[in-house]
Amino acid sequence: MHISPLGHGFRCAVLSISLLALPMTTFSSVKAETQVKDVLKNYADIAHAGYEDALISARNLRAAIKVFLDRPNGQTQSAAKAAWFSARIPYQQTEAYRFGNRIVDNWEGKVNAWPLDEGLIDYVSPDYGTQSDENNLYVANVIANRNLKISGRKIDTRKITKKLIASVLHEAGDIEANVATGYHAIEFLLWGQDLNGTGPGAGKRPPSDYDQKKCSNGNCARRAAYLLTATELLLDDLVWITAQWSPNGAARKDLMKSGKAGLTSIFTGIGSLSYGELAGERMQLGLMVHDPEEEHDCFSDNTHNSHFFDALGIRNVYLGRYRRIDGRVVSGASVSDLVKAKSAQTDTDLRTRLDETMTAMQTIVTRAQTIEAYDQMIGEGNEAGNKAVQDAINALLNQTRAIERGVSALELKSIDFEGSDSLDSPDKVKN
Repeated sequence: MHISPLGHGFRCAVLSISLLALPMTTFSSVKAETQVKDVLKNYADIAHAGYEDALISARNLRAAIKVFLDRPNGQTQSAAKAAWFSARIPYQQTEAYRFGNRIVDNWEGKVNAWPLDEGLIDYVSPDYGTQSDENNLYVANVIANRNLKISGRKIDTRKITKKLIASVLHEAGDIEANVATGYHAIEFLLWGQDLNGTGPGAGKRPPSDYDQKKCSNGNCARRAAYLLTATELLLDDLVWITAQWSPNGAARKDLMKSGKAGLTSIFTGIGSLSYGELAGERMQLGLMVHDPEEEHDCFSDNTHNSHFFDALGIRNVYLGRYRRIDGRVVSGASVSDLVKAKSAQTDTDLRTRLDETMTAMQTIVTRAQTIEAYDQMIGEGNEAGNKAVQDAINALLNQTRAIERGVSALELKSIDFEGSDSLDSPDKVKN
């Protein structure tokens, strides 16, 4: 995969789809002898490679953050932001392993939960408000407070530790918006809030928020401790999930012993991400309500790239091919091979729909690089931006229907993909 240098505003500049992947016609031709076990093995190999790449990228992020915390200035902060952008590229491609794999789905909330009530972690704008009927930790600000009361229990927060962040704060009170760990907590700590609504600009946290000699907004040492601790936790979680897909890992063993049911896991993952999660919760919902708070990477204005690489991850899984961050390619038997053996037309149609989705996603990326950020695209009254996003949603829906036909071609039992009110019950959202 070729990624161009980071451009103005630190947005990942993704080159056109023709440079991202070889044309579909170059992938392995269908083989009658392709076995389910070969497909499952290659699927697991790609998972292991993807999570390993995410781990490598997160280590680079930690190194950049350490330099930033040692010398907090605009240049080192920009380097840390660039490392965060790079870390998102391999991780987002692994999201196609959610939903169909219990181990992944149970783990994912630690690293990519969103949206988050950022007032739990640090200071926020007065416009954010001071309370929420749903969350009594809405503006708890653990960085500024040495103790908190959670569910009636007094918590000592004088020392910011992994245990405090991961076991006490994360989803405290069983409230999903209390996100204390993962990529988005780190994103908030690097960028701060994006206070621009659907206008131009991302978060503008000053590097002096981490300068212990010339500290802005107070608590700079605790803020630095939180940022580094959250990054270390991300590494721990990525080490763990990478091991689950190793030759003796639990996720791989569960998959390989499942036999043909493993194909259902694969289709559940790509179909649910394509439909309810990406087309619905991450795209249609935000477009319907024109709310920048509903964009995935809302602090950094990186949402266009996150959507792109989610879609690419779906394509990787179906075609059984993944290009690693060092350029090596992991490839082998795929569900595409199996579908083609049953119905060449179904496979051709699904490949076409995958290409159409990537083209639509590339349109969003190009628009974000040259015209406006994703949060501006979904703004009310922005007809051209709204259309670009809706076109990608429609492509994902067409892609999902093609995935369903692939399920039928392999005579797998019916699969209930993850849904979204924005797609299934839009009146509930509008009202």
